[in-house]
Amino acid sequence: MNPIYSIGLLVASNIFMTFAWYGHLKSNQNSPLWIVILASWGIAFFEYCLQVPANRLGIQSFTLPQLKIIQEVVTLVVFLGFGYFYMNQPLKLNYLWASICLLGAVFFIFRD
Repeated sequence: MNPIYSIGLLVASNIFMTFAWYGHLKSNQNSPLWIVILASWGIAFFEYCLQVPANRLGIQSFTLPQLKIIQEVVTLVVFLGFGYFYMNQPLKLNYLWASICLLGAVFFIFRD
């Protein structure tokens, strides 16, 4: 199976995950905590519906450590977009340095 399908599912699942974990910080500040928890679990259900198939497909093309590093890179990219576009957080130079460190991790995990 094409590894791009796995990465696409990882991106989609990370979008759900990020909104489940952090979306309430913008839109539900006045809601009771139990409602926010239930809403987050509801969103996370869709994350898992995408994450599990992404990993099953991904393990056919990648090693387990490679799959984990891909997940971390996807998580950072999705989180930066979420922070900037949804939470109105400024991009900082520290994010560039963190991204370079992750690129180093990608390099080392994929090298023979």
